[in-house]
Amino acid sequence: KVSLYQPRGNYQLIVDRMEEAGDGALRRQFELLKTKLDEEGLFAEEEKQEVPELPESICIITSKTGAAIHDVLSVIERRFPSIPVKLFPVPVQGDEAAPAICKAIKLVGEASSSGKLNCDVILLVRGGGSLEDLWSFNEESVARAIFDCPLPVVTGVGHEVDVTIADYVAD
Repeated sequence: KVSLYQPRGNYQLIVDRMEEAGDGALRRQFELLKTKLDEEGLFAEEEKQEVPELPESICIITSKTGAAIHDVLSVIERRFPSIPVKLFPVPVQGDEAAPAICKAIKLVGEASSSGKLNCDVILLVRGGGSLEDLWSFNEESVARAIFDCPLPVVTGVGHEVDVTIADYVAD
């Protein structure tokens, strides 16, 4: 509430209750999930799959329109031009992103295991953004999809300083 102390002409803000919102609430949610998944062993080094030094084929899961795909393809073209790359486009932000990411990871993993797709490693990438922008990569469903994938998953999410739950689970 706003009140006025008339003798001095001062305004006062009277707060009855405060709640965390935005970054504070998301950060706490992040830490709780991180602790839970760590205790379940999803981050354990012995659970990590070996990433091939020189893959025969790379599958990339990301947005087809973002800067991240252009950066990744540029690096692959420069360093390993003969390695075939397959793009599996997904939204990387918003409510539909986490389910689409999970579906793509499962699809690539199953197709590779059944011999329908030649893929040695999955790159899960997204450009930078705020904590809210990157939140799809902090969803428990995405973490479990990465952990359950029969192929090694390498993440490149956000800027260098950004860390997501997906990064902790990835190989």
